[in-house]
Amino acid sequence: MTVIGVNHVTLATGDLERSLVFYQQTLGCLLRARWFSGAYLEMGDVWLCLSLDPLARTQPHPDYSHIALSVDAETFGAMKDRVIQAAPLWKDNTSEGDSVYFLDPDGHRLELHDGTLETRLAALRASPPPGLEIFD
Repeated sequence: MTVIGVNHVTLATGDLERSLVFYQQTLGCLLRARWFSGAYLEMGDVWLCLSLDPLARTQPHPDYSHIALSVDAETFGAMKDRVIQAAPLWKDNTSEGDSVYFLDPDGHRLELHDGTLETRLAALRASPPPGLEIFD
């Protein structure tokens, strides 16, 4: 038995309307359902639940935790430009492949990335950090 993938991601929001605009217009997510205190949006094979919560964060969490969203290399540049116009950045890209690190309207740390696990492993093999072990 094993986990077979990510089913959905739920993010708390202090302003459902603002978040819906951001996720639909900036990231191109497809709205699938909505109610007074939440919504479901489709992002490829994963669905995003936005949940209205009076305790939603107002500042980014201080650690490196974030959600990386896949983008095709062909559309990465246009998506990056759209994100940079709409959201504050929280980190410069230092990893393999194209990435942009940004905050959603509630301060959730997000990343657009055009790589895969295989491209990341290849980069690690090419420039191994101390203590690297790769399991094939």
